Amino acid sequence: MANDIIFIGNARDYHAMDWFRAIKKVCSNRKVLFATDLIDSEAHLKIVREDDDIINLYNIDWMLFKKQTTMGNVWRNSAKFLVSPVQILKIRTIARKHPNAVYHAHTMYYMFLCWLAGIKFIGTPQGSEVLVRPDRSSIYKHFACKSLKAATHIIVDSVSLQNKIRELCGKEAVVIQNGIDVPPILQKANRRVGRSGVHSFRGMYPIYRIDEILAGRAKSRTRPSLSFSYPFWEEEYKRTIMSKLDPGDLDLGRLPAKDTVYELLSSALLAISIPKSDSSPRSVYEAIFCGCCVAVTFNMWIDSLPSCMRSRLFIVDLEDEEWFDKAIEFAQSITKEPYIPSQMALDLLDQERTMKRVADLFYNS
Repeated sequence: MANDIIFIGNARDYHAMDWFRAIKKVCSNRKVLFATDLIDSEAHLKIVREDDDIINLYNIDWMLFKKQTTMGNVWRNSAKFLVSPVQILKIRTIARKHPNAVYHAHTMYYMFLCWLAGIKFIGTPQGSEVLVRPDRSSIYKHFACKSLKAATHIIVDSVSLQNKIRELCGKEAVVIQNGIDVPPILQKANRRVGRSGVHSFRGMYPIYRIDEILAGRAKSRTRPSLSFSYPFWEEEYKRTIMSKLDPGDLDLGRLPAKDTVYELLSSALLAISIPKSDSSPRSVYEAIFCGCCVAVTFNMWIDSLPSCMRSRLFIVDLEDEEWFDKAIEFAQSITKEPYIPSQMALDLLDQERTMKRVADLFYNS
């Protein structure tokens, strides 16, 4: 009988849960479980389903604030620190019950727990956990390096992450792009609709520089209306942004389903994603496959994309006061032709194909 696959992570995390469900589909002959301490707190939409095999890693939802706030972020990290000894014991108990399982920790915190629990694990850190935080805190850097070195394998989604991990601890990570669910996206994108509107679709957090989008629009000659959707937000930052909106702007909040996101991006003229740092933004890839033009600040992940996808990107220079209008003009030109993904784009980003590669490399060996 094939060994179990056990993910250890945050069940509020769309990326981790999508990975979990894709592997359940790809590895249908094996039991795939998800061990977590977070499911539906701080106003996050509950994405755990009845058919998900969830293992309780000492759930802390009950300890957290009702909304996502700066103070709430500080308290969540404190709560995790307080209960980490219990969670480490839980992981050891899980390992005794499933001694031959493959363990895959998503994000640095869960890699840290697996290291202290003394189990063999695969690690997948998030972008800012490697690209930003080690440069801000020597203590964080120390424990991040310990956690990275403890992993039997590290899977990342960009060359920039691979290079930074090598610089931090000498460990060699494997780059596998974040996959997207191609069939439902193309089903929506193939609809013939006129494109209009400018849309911001990343998190309502300072790192995503939503204030810079508003500043760019303020200098625009046409000053078009904006729409905003965001899977997560920080209450104080959101309040500040909402106070600066024009009367015609739309606050769509968190959209209820992926199909709704695809419909929106399939009709938008321009989407904007200009975070301070980015590793390999799956939401940008989804927007491109929806036929949208996306305004982005330059990051290394752009160079790894096939030309059919790069052609849909407008590289923003935030120092240029006319960047907003230039992005719209570019979008009006490029979206006259429908987006048709190349074979290279499908091989690189189709979620089922990328997860089959992960399974063959790390779960089936």
